[in-house]
Amino acid sequence: MAFEDALATWLVEQRWFAGKGHSLRDLAIVADTELVAGDPELRHLVVAVSHGTSVDYYQVLAGLRRRLPLRLEHAVIGPADGGRIAYDALHDAELTKPLLAGFAAEATVDGIHLRKIPGAQFATGLDSLVLALEQTNTSLVYGEESILKVFRRLAPGPNPDLEVSAALATLGSSHIAEPLAWAEMRLEGVPTILAILSRYLRLASDGWSLAATSVRDLYALTTASTHERGMSGPVTAAGAGGDFAGESRRLGVATAQVHADLAEAFGTDVLAAGAVGELTGQMFRKLDLAIAAVPELAKYADMISATFAELAKVKAPIQVQRVHGDYHLGQVLRTETGWVVLDFEGEPATPLAQRRARSSPLRDVAGMLRSFDYAARHQLIGHPDGAALAGVARDWARRNGAAFCTGYAEAGGLDPEANDVLLRALVLDKAVYEVFYEARHRPSWLPIPLESLADF
Repeated sequence: MAFEDALATWLVEQRWFAGKGHSLRDLAIVADTELVAGDPELRHLVVAVSHGTSVDYYQVLAGLRRRLPLRLEHAVIGPADGGRIAYDALHDAELTKPLLAGFAAEATVDGIHLRKIPGAQFATGLDSLVLALEQTNTSLVYGEESILKVFRRLAPGPNPDLEVSAALATLGSSHIAEPLAWAEMRLEGVPTILAILSRYLRLASDGWSLAATSVRDLYALTTASTHERGMSGPVTAAGAGGDFAGESRRLGVATAQVHADLAEAFGTDVLAAGAVGELTGQMFRKLDLAIAAVPELAKYADMISATFAELAKVKAPIQVQRVHGDYHLGQVLRTETGWVVLDFEGEPATPLAQRRARSSPLRDVAGMLRSFDYAARHQLIGHPDGAALAGVARDWARRNGAAFCTGYAEAGGLDPEANDVLLRALVLDKAVYEVFYEARHRPSWLPIPLESLADF
């Protein structure tokens, strides 16, 4: 089997491969650079994949060894030249350690440039560990000092994550992880970001895990109260221990402060005449596509369409600015000093120009509200008391969503209550996207957005 065949087989099985549901028509290695010589060897590959009518670029750091240690067997790609075995080198600390030294020295290797943020300092010579998270990129932690996010799917042109985090760091924002260095090369004739090294936030917990713990404890208490004590009424989110509403409010405050910094760094604008109609037109088109893919969505079409139509009639100016673009509980960390926002690259499947475009800051608010709903409902999948806990899930999601909006408005963010038509449309638009996404990638989670639409 040729290496390209093994690579194609491995590639389509990766969580970050975007071509699921499409036939992989062609694969070509368009760049192959030796970063570390010897055994093991480290090669940097850029792979062009054709599926349907489009071409995507993927970044693979391939390790090559004659004998593969047991610890790397899970990362095997397949046989390579010279009787060697190719594997995903991001799992090999022996090969990722030289990357840190390269950043510190601002090295260049055959068109791959490692660059350091002026004044940034970080330790080198540290072993790395891949974070075991389900995401579209791969992150390595170096000795709890720094974290390297390696972009798997490459987008030629400016990278919003580096662009935004560097701008907010310049403003002294306390709600971001400080960028330290980055790697880039030219792809399609333009600079393309390959990876970003940032300060690692030790002792931080991600928002999704914290919210999930609150929900789990609430469900356990409710179930115990109902089955063991015979109580007739469910325990409320407000009355249970581990209430998350205080953190949700603080997260709303932090979100408003990040939006204020984004507005200062990149400016603001107002939607031009006719732009609201264009926005709602896009929402209607996405709804039609989602219904075609998921017929169960059709029962909610009238309700959703009525909200979009109501937004189309809004005459008041709608302020737009740079936003996060893919905002949810998995994109925020709770540190000892407060909330920190991660991953400003936006929704990876969205075209780069759209991810860098200005939008209403309430789009991020809508994303977080949907994330609260997910945090409440995902633990009900397969739960023996799922039906009985559905009301508790709604209570938790609404309480935390309201707390988040309160904090957001108090900190100077666009008042969600005063802009309820826009917010409602954005929330429904996000839910429609979720229906389409879950049907394609996680069918077992499809009930989450569908049931939330039923409760809308």
